[in-house]
Amino acid sequence: MFFYGLQKLTLLDYPEKVACTLFTGGCNLRCPFCQNSELVVPNLYPEPLNFDHIFDFLQKRSSILDGICISGGEPLLHEDLSLYLKQFRNLGYTIKLDTNGCFPEHLKQLVHDGLIDYVAMDIKNSKKHYCKTAGIASLDLDAIEESIQFLLQDSIPYEFRTTVVKEFHTDSDFISIGEWLHGARNYYLQNFVSSDYVLSPNLHGFSQEELKRFQTILLPYISNTKIR
Repeated sequence: MFFYGLQKLTLLDYPEKVACTLFTGGCNLRCPFCQNSELVVPNLYPEPLNFDHIFDFLQKRSSILDGICISGGEPLLHEDLSLYLKQFRNLGYTIKLDTNGCFPEHLKQLVHDGLIDYVAMDIKNSKKHYCKTAGIASLDLDAIEESIQFLLQDSIPYEFRTTVVKEFHTDSDFISIGEWLHGARNYYLQNFVSSDYVLSPNLHGFSQEELKRFQTILLPYISNTKIR
């Protein structure tokens, strides 16, 4: 496994932590609105980072940084992820994992082994429109469901989040998502913002008024629904 990117400081991605973010390569999904296309499509991968340099950076910044965010791509694609997490753990860092929820057994194992402290799971859309929104022809929604149910058990602090895109999301989708995630601790709506790195061009976000309408739809199901 390689890391392809390092954001040296983030005050937003890990709740209540001063953190950095490491990016893995590869993903089983092809979400058209993905902001990290260079980490999803193999022929676009940048040069991998030298892990010794990453480790040296983390050692030197351990008195400043509280945590490390592991993002991608999809980090749980990599069976050897735990080997790196153990090294980060030995430096005293707390660890947040970003995931699409497609690999529940790997997720459970990392939680069981005490190698992660916080999970942010993407909810692409309602079940009816999941595959279209994820950019693939078919998907094992049972795996997504298993990850959701595991997190709903409060085995670890977590959040669910949805990147909201005008071409993919409607009021009825958020009614379905609310019913699906009923009682979740935290759910965030993230408005789509276009960039040069998006997989598909010509997509659009919503107005703040529209986002607030979605939030109002969700609040009866998930009391801590916020716009990020």
